[in-house]
Amino acid sequence: MVLNHGISHIKFCNDLGGPMDASQVIELGRESLWVAVMVASPLLGVALATGLIIGIFQAATSIQEMTLSFIPKLGVMVIALMAFGSWQIGIMIDFFRRIFERIPMLFM
Repeated sequence: MVLNHGISHIKFCNDLGGPMDASQVIELGRESLWVAVMVASPLLGVALATGLIIGIFQAATSIQEMTLSFIPKLGVMVIALMAFGSWQIGIMIDFFRRIFERIPMLFM
């Protein structure tokens, strides 16, 4: 049984009005993943560095307290979010603006 939701007549188009091919879809997916990496990397990098420093400190002092790694990492990530937050929002706004500008051309 095949369900038809009434969208079989819609054809996806590229920016020039022609049919959208697989390479354009792959390019859009690649761009989406790259934006996700760019937005997440500052916070993940700071969390990794903080965890590594605290792990070395815990190994050197034989302190095995779980909250010792969690609380400083949380604080450093809040500071990193305040430092990189406006840049991250700017990257996402630019990306979504480009996506929304393509929407009228998708269904020609």
